[in-house]
Amino acid sequence: MRIARFSIDGNVAFGAVEGSTAPGAEGELVLDIIKGIPFADFELSGVKVPLGKVRLLPPVLPNKVVAVGRNYAEHAAELGHSVVDDRGRLEPPITFFKPSTSVVGSGDPITYPSFSQDLHHEAELAVVIGRMCREVPKERVKDVILGYTCANDVTARDVQQREKQWARAKGFDSSCPLGPWIETDLDPADLTIQCTVNGEQRQLGRTSDMVRSIEDLVVHISEAMTLLPGDVILTGTPAGVGPLNVGDEVAVTIEGIGTLTNKVIKRG
Repeated sequence: MRIARFSIDGNVAFGAVEGSTAPGAEGELVLDIIKGIPFADFELSGVKVPLGKVRLLPPVLPNKVVAVGRNYAEHAAELGHSVVDDRGRLEPPITFFKPSTSVVGSGDPITYPSFSQDLHHEAELAVVIGRMCREVPKERVKDVILGYTCANDVTARDVQQREKQWARAKGFDSSCPLGPWIETDLDPADLTIQCTVNGEQRQLGRTSDMVRSIEDLVVHISEAMTLLPGDVILTGTPAGVGPLNVGDEVAVTIEGIGTLTNKVIKRG
């Protein structure tokens, strides 16, 4: 099931997306409005609205976004890093936070921060947590995941390099586009991740190239902190990250989910 969060006539709701997004598919996508919220038992109301008549919102408003750095070896290498130590052992996962205020939805603008001159895209698969959990064993990880969505870990690369810690570089307003919806029925083990800027391909990778699996990441993160319904885990980006400029349109497409599209604007 694809679950979208949207606004219509000043009201915010969740809905199940019906129809096909495949190229050449006929018919307009519609939303069957959900009774309640998708983090508990819910029913479809049968009240349907065309997707074109609503404004898509970020599919969740997370309490926290926990992001993972250097989870693709080729991306780590392109920034001059390795995912293994001198003895050939995997380095521990690098984790960091993006605040809830960084989250925007598909179609929302990415505002170029005034304190940066080198903004980069980072296409990522995002995991949406469906229930409160802590110290999750590997065999139970699937039970705590609601679904998956597309993400862009937008990064002020010059600030990241200059300040040595990533709070401002990756946590500024609009630095975490999510969307367009959550796909709940998906095997994330081997999916294509693509990023285009103004229609030109910049990134192309597969989730099977992750250094640490989604199960390993959830186990690692939940050892330290309680995850709440709607929390999001960003699983890392493939190689090919690069600059964004004011006026650019950046799109993240993940197989089985859809496309997250945002335009870069100048801060007013």
